[in-house]
Amino acid sequence: MTANADGIRDGHLARVAGLAVLASLGSFFYYLQRGEILIHGDAVAHINIARRVFDSVTPGLLQLGTVWLPLPHLLMIPFIFPNKMWQSGIGGSIPSMIAYVFGVVGIFRLVRGLLASDSRTKPAANVSAWVAAFAYGANQNLIYMQATALTETLYLAFFIWAMVYFTEFLKGQRQNQIEDGSASEAGRTLRQCACCVACAEMTRYDGWFLAGVMGATIVVIAARQWENRTLRTGAVKFLFGISVAPVLWLVYNHDVYGNALEFANGPYSAKAIEQRVGAPNPAFHNLWVAILYFLKSAQATLAVGNWGRFWLLAAVLASLLALWILRGRVAALLLLLWAPVPFYAYSVAYGSVPLHVPMWWPFAVFNFRFGIELLPLFAVSAGLLLALIYARLGRGQLWKLAAVVGVLIVTSYAFVLKAEPLCWVEASRSWAMRRGLDTSVERVLKGFPPNSRFLMDLGTHVGIMERLGIPLRRVVNTEDHRPWKRPADTEGLWERALADPGRYVNYVIAFEGDSVDRAVNRTNLTLLAVIHSLGQPPARIYATQRAQNQSR
Repeated sequence: MTANADGIRDGHLARVAGLAVLASLGSFFYYLQRGEILIHGDAVAHINIARRVFDSVTPGLLQLGTVWLPLPHLLMIPFIFPNKMWQSGIGGSIPSMIAYVFGVVGIFRLVRGLLASDSRTKPAANVSAWVAAFAYGANQNLIYMQATALTETLYLAFFIWAMVYFTEFLKGQRQNQIEDGSASEAGRTLRQCACCVACAEMTRYDGWFLAGVMGATIVVIAARQWENRTLRTGAVKFLFGISVAPVLWLVYNHDVYGNALEFANGPYSAKAIEQRVGAPNPAFHNLWVAILYFLKSAQATLAVGNWGRFWLLAAVLASLLALWILRGRVAALLLLLWAPVPFYAYSVAYGSVPLHVPMWWPFAVFNFRFGIELLPLFAVSAGLLLALIYARLGRGQLWKLAAVVGVLIVTSYAFVLKAEPLCWVEASRSWAMRRGLDTSVERVLKGFPPNSRFLMDLGTHVGIMERLGIPLRRVVNTEDHRPWKRPADTEGLWERALADPGRYVNYVIAFEGDSVDRAVNRTNLTLLAVIHSLGQPPARIYATQRAQNQSR
């Protein structure tokens, strides 16, 4: 049995959680047996960033790097200690799967809490919450992503639970709970919200924007009730709590890399990658086009073709009806679910983060998974629309309405499944680009003596070592130096290995144009193989004098 926000004991949340666990495990084993939980390059990168913290020539927290926020990698570490959990990718999937279950339960609790606070929608609260939880948990794109180490599922769980606690805090405000003796409960709810926001901030940069919007809302509420000392104190603590994470990240970047914005404009940032790769950005410096591309990607995660517009229309209609019928701060909270739109629109237009959808130019799939960030909005809207229509039509229509909405959701998702979820398509195309080159390099490396040591830039092709089970502590890579040494760390292991590879490693793996290819001293290196793969830069594998001595 599980208690809801009103303290009423029931089994709804337990049943929702149980079904979510079954869905998570079922989809995970499906993709695992198909060998598809490690096909997305970013998923492989996340797992190996976490692995480097304890499996590296120079282990430690500095292996977390700078571009990606650290919390997802820290959460993976306990699960990837065993080599099999690392090689298979299972360890990286576990935090995402747990987050998926919490996200489904959070959607249920959020919708039920919103509707139970109004007498007109309270009779439909449980049924509508089930519909919303189903719309969220049955989404085919989310079901694939939660089986991988991608960070979106984890962020969504923190985002949803921040909404849950924020809603409960605002509802308490409306009911004047702070004034009538429930100040401690409201303060606890606000602290829980701050904790979820802080975790979201350390998972994805979307959380920084979310924190700004929520922080501004709290400031407005506190200013309107300035005479309420308890609320003022709670607001100050909330603002402090959501400020700590980004401040610490900026300080970390400044102290370690000499640039507080290293993650945004450094050599491994999205901006630098875009400049090197040259991917077209159809929304470059055009905010309106960026909004259209983001909304298109969001619609396409739920439906095929133009049917996604009905989901968007339902979300707009639900927001308007909630503001009209429910009114108050709780209804206005729905606007927070739209927060990903301005964040991603700005990121795509001005943040060097291209977004491609297959139905529009350049007719590709790139960063398509960004659209999944609007899934909570669509799911909540489905539940709210059901309850709000019920409130207007009166009793006796609830189950008929629920059946109609349920059929529409099932039909929409069935067509997505038939056409193949585009988040899976993006991942499979990512692997198709790497597969030929990676597998060819792997075949060569399998013939090398055990315990060989390598010099390699792990940025793009770290999956080679993971699949072969070669410990990363036997690979000297770009993270094995001291980044605070400017302009270069001449005494760093990485730099010394580039200058004299035979002293430190047996083999050098250079992909044309990468940091090894550009800087390694090829004196006394013996070229063993040149590997070509369509659409990929060639790879060159060298043996050092140390390897030649080893083979004698």
